[in-house]
Amino acid sequence: MLETFRNAWKIPDLRRRILFTLMMLIVFRFGAHIPVPYLSTEAMQAFLGNGGTDLFSLFDVFTGGAFSNATVMAMGVSPYINASIIIQLLTVAIPSLERLAKEGVEGRKKLNKITRYLGIALGFVQGAGLYVTLYNMKATAGLDAISNPGVLTFFVIVLTFTAGTAFLVWLGELITEKGLGNGVSMIIFAGIVSRIPAGAKALYEQFLSTGVSVKGLIIVAAVIVVAVLAIAFVVYFSDAERRIPVQYAKRVVGRKVYGGQSTNIPIKVAMGGVMPIIFASSIMAFPATIVRLISGGNLPSEGVGYYILSCLSAGLGPAWTSVVYAVIYFALIIFFTYFYSSIQFNPIEFSNNMKKSGGYIPGIRPGKPTSDYIGRVSSRLNLIGSIFLGIVAIMPVIFGAVFNISSLQLGGTSLLIMEGVALEKVKQIESQMVMRHYKGFLE
Repeated sequence: MLETFRNAWKIPDLRRRILFTLMMLIVFRFGAHIPVPYLSTEAMQAFLGNGGTDLFSLFDVFTGGAFSNATVMAMGVSPYINASIIIQLLTVAIPSLERLAKEGVEGRKKLNKITRYLGIALGFVQGAGLYVTLYNMKATAGLDAISNPGVLTFFVIVLTFTAGTAFLVWLGELITEKGLGNGVSMIIFAGIVSRIPAGAKALYEQFLSTGVSVKGLIIVAAVIVVAVLAIAFVVYFSDAERRIPVQYAKRVVGRKVYGGQSTNIPIKVAMGGVMPIIFASSIMAFPATIVRLISGGNLPSEGVGYYILSCLSAGLGPAWTSVVYAVIYFALIIFFTYFYSSIQFNPIEFSNNMKKSGGYIPGIRPGKPTSDYIGRVSSRLNLIGSIFLGIVAIMPVIFGAVFNISSLQLGGTSLLIMEGVALEKVKQIESQMVMRHYKGFLE
């Protein structure tokens, strides 16, 4: 990887793209420290610390602490990601959106425009819900989160949150156009990386609070070993794929012969990437988030509701609730892996396209037998991929529950995102280098 970046730095165009990407990420980090008017940072941190792993904790991780610091970019790109997921799901259900998705570049531009507007609208709605919750904290927790509350204050705070989201979406599109790769994923990557020092500090302080002992040293060593193994595990499975051989029949058109070559269909083991984990995390965090929005940031401390929310939020209740949380979380990841794969990959459509172009799988008849075969292979790979995603996601939860380390609860999702973005950037840089070193046939 270091050799790839060193060689890329020698190419002027790639060097400009790398520097532009770094400058935009620096702008993002500066914006993550601009406070929102009329909003108390202490109250926001108290609100974030009242519960376990919910959507607000995800906001804080993805924004690099901008949410807990009550800054302009507190909402991050989460509304835009939610809008992208909604549009992606509606593309399957609404014929007009499906036609736009199949119209090529122009259709994708229109879909991106719709996604952008929907993301800004969701940002306004989320900002309004957050304002109401912080306003209610004075009655429930006795905290003056908002100074001088009123209609003007409401619009200033909510529109500031919305403007921060719109600015980040625009920044991400600039990175995509003039920088390296997907800008939105780079912004999330930068936010997660910026939280690593704070996480390391929290682990260090927790280690010191228990006293320097053999148990503390074992915990530190176990954290390091698990982190290294998890990174190696993610890298190995991210590139793993099953290659189905495909043969194309020869066709004679005039004096030319087309086809006849052999190729393969690469089907990734982790086809859904990190999306199933994000879906499962959102579903698990939804009940606790709604309760906190309604109650002004507080969660019940006893009763049936307390134990139900504890089973749906890691690190909130007794140790046994973390086990229940891990089991439910694992099952949801498997479900959403199959669900997301069914949306992204259609074996019947793939088989028909291959049949039209004269391709076939050796030993398998074209048509329905081919689609059934591809469907079986995809289903088996989805099972392996979902188990892989589930292990990576619940490993920090179980590890944190055993050793009472709350800062590891969101480690699996963060690790998958960082690894995926890093591997994607290396591949993009390598492809750009190959394109610029290619001399062509005329020379």
